Amino acid sequence: MKRVVLASAIGLAASLALAQAPEPAKVADTAKGKVLADARGMTLYTFDRDIGEASNCTGQCAQNWPPLLAPADARPSGNWTIVTRQDGGKQWAYKGKPLYGWAKDGKPGDTTGDGVNNVWHVATP
Repeated sequence: MKRVVLASAIGLAASLALAQAPEPAKVADTAKGKVLADARGMTLYTFDRDIGEASNCTGQCAQNWPPLLAPADARPSGNWTIVTRQDGGKQWAYKGKPLYGWAKDGKPGDTTGDGVNNVWHVATP
């Protein structure tokens, strides 16, 4: 009986910890309205050339548009999924769209990457 109670308590604690895991991004207010932002408050973007849940931004593209990387132990939850990049790294995606920062945004709330080459857009909640 003690083992059953202990196992139930451990399972409940694990479920609560998973349910309370912070989301990989937050909602921020910008001149363009509400957008998704990383932990530092920097605007996140989506890339029209990403097909499905695959990132097509590598090499120099990823230098300019750094992917929102996920830790190896990250787990999908709700609208948040994880994309495996070509280099094997993990990247967060929101509603199936991989997320990126923009190297030219200088401070939280900047949205200078919106509309670049008509393929980059602020990520909205």
